[in-house]
Amino acid sequence: MSAIPAAPIDVSVPGTLRLRGAWTLPEAATLERELSRDFGRVERVDVAAVERLDSAGVVVILRLLDRLGLDPATLDWRQEHRALAQTVGRAFAIEPHPLRRDYGVKALVERVGHAVHEVWAQGRMLLGFLGLSLSTLAGVLLRPARLRLTATVHHMEQVGLDAVPLTALLSFMIGAVVAFLGITVLRDFGAEVFVVELVGFSFLREFGVLLTAILLAGRTASAFTAQIGAMKAREEIDAIRTLGLDPIELLVIPRLLALLVMLPLLSFLAALAGIAGGLVICMLEMGMSPEAFVVRLHETIQLRHLVTGLSKAPVFAAVIALIGCLEGFKVGGTAQSVGERTTSSVVQSISLVILLDAVAAVFFMEMGW
Repeated sequence: MSAIPAAPIDVSVPGTLRLRGAWTLPEAATLERELSRDFGRVERVDVAAVERLDSAGVVVILRLLDRLGLDPATLDWRQEHRALAQTVGRAFAIEPHPLRRDYGVKALVERVGHAVHEVWAQGRMLLGFLGLSLSTLAGVLLRPARLRLTATVHHMEQVGLDAVPLTALLSFMIGAVVAFLGITVLRDFGAEVFVVELVGFSFLREFGVLLTAILLAGRTASAFTAQIGAMKAREEIDAIRTLGLDPIELLVIPRLLALLVMLPLLSFLAALAGIAGGLVICMLEMGMSPEAFVVRLHETIQLRHLVTGLSKAPVFAAVIALIGCLEGFKVGGTAQSVGERTTSSVVQSISLVILLDAVAAVFFMEMGW
C-alpha cells in the first residue's frame, strides 16, 4: 500500500504558507486550483521544502506572491533552485507596455526625411556631374579632334529625327484641344476671335518647348539610362577606363551635344504643329480662313515670345541628358537595377523640367519679357 503524498501547501503555521513537494509543469494546474483558496492573512511564504522546481512552478509561486502583495525578494530558495528562480523572476517582473495606437505619423516623418535626404544627395550629385561634364566639354571644344562626330550625329538622328512624327502629332492634337476649349469658353463673351492669341502665346512661350521636353524626358532620358546602364552591367565602362579612355567624353558629351542641338529644333516644330492644330479648329468651328488666322497671328504675336520659349530649350536639354546619363552610371550589376534607374531618370527629368519651366515662366512674366 503506497503512502499518501503530502499536500503541496501547509497552512499549519498562522500567517505562513509552507510550500513543499514538486512544483513543476505537470502539477501546475493542480497547484493553481490549490492556490485559488482563501488563506486569510499571509505574511510569509516558505519555499525551503520545495523539492523539485521548474520555470512553470516559479511562475505559479510568483503569481501567488503578487496576489498576496508580498515581495519576491523575501523568498529563501534552495541553492539548486536559486539561479532558475532569479532568471524567471527577472522575466516575470517585466511588465508589458500597453499597446499604443499607431497612426503612422512616425513612419510618415521617417519617409519624408529619407526622401528629403535623397533629393539633397541627388541634387549634389547632379551638380557635380554637371561640372564634370562641362569641364570635359570645354576640353573637347579646345581640341575639336577629340569630338566624336559620328556618335553625335547618330544620337542627333536618334533623339531628333526619330522623334519628329510623334512630337508633331502630339503638339497638333494638343493645339486643337486648346483651341476648341478656348472657343467654347470665349464664345459666351463674343470673343472667340481671341483664340488665335491663346494658341499663339501658349505654344510659342510654353507648350511647344514644354511638351517637347516632357516627350524627350520619357523617350530619350530612358534610352540614355538603358544604354549606359547595360554597358555598366556588362562592365564595358570599366573596359573603357582600362583602355585609357574617358567615359564622360566618349558617352556623355555626344548625347549632350545631340540634345542641345535637336531640342530647340523640335520645340520650334512643336510650336508650329500646335498652331496648325489651332488653325484647323478655327477653320472648322469658327469658319475662319487660314489667311485671316495668319494675319491676326502676325499682328498680335511678337518674335520675343518665340525667343522666350526657345531660350528654355538648351536648359531642358542639358537637364534631360545629364540625368539620363548619370542614372545610367549608377546602374548596378543586375537587370533589375537597369529598370529601376531607367524609371528614376524619367521621373526626375520630367519633374525637374516642369519645375524649371514654372520658375522660368514666373521670371519672364515678372521681367516683362
